[in-house]
Amino acid sequence: MAAAKTQHDPRPLTGEPLSLDLLNTVWMHEGVRQDLLTDTGGLGVWLAANGLGTRFTADGATLEHVLRAREALASVVDSPGDPAGIARVDAVLSHGRIRATLTGEGPGEEPEFADPAWGAAWLAARDYLSLLAAAPDRIRGCAHESCVLHFFDTSRNGTRRWCSMAACGNRAKASRHYARSRES
Repeated sequence: MAAAKTQHDPRPLTGEPLSLDLLNTVWMHEGVRQDLLTDTGGLGVWLAANGLGTRFTADGATLEHVLRAREALASVVDSPGDPAGIARVDAVLSHGRIRATLTGEGPGEEPEFADPAWGAAWLAARDYLSLLAAAPDRIRGCAHESCVLHFFDTSRNGTRRWCSMAACGNRAKASRHYARSRES
């Protein structure tokens, strides 16, 4: 039996907190919307990129739940306080809970899910709550007009504007430079 080939993660921005990384499974490439989560192969790439590949199965049910979580998170990130978005996030969160534990290292917490297919979706929604508790004003969308990526601003002064200075930041700088040179 041949070993399954691991698919490459094509996304331009990875490594953000889990909730924002889930939102970043949709991006723009040369003006065309791309979506990593069109099938279970893409789900497997996303799970592996976030260290969840051995914990959750990349199957149809998990994909369906992750897509619901992505839609819910997109609605609350893009329109904070929207009651419908809040209800959708709460609906995802209703499929899991945190169980308090005591380990050899001390107190701990363990997420539990009645249906493991909800696990990755629930963890993404729970992560969003953690970001809101830590610094809700640092949850941002890229300032470039054609970029749909999100990030958690960890800069010291909290003024990050771009998903990536090398990509969107440079495009904006080049655009401003071109506009100034045309005016001259």
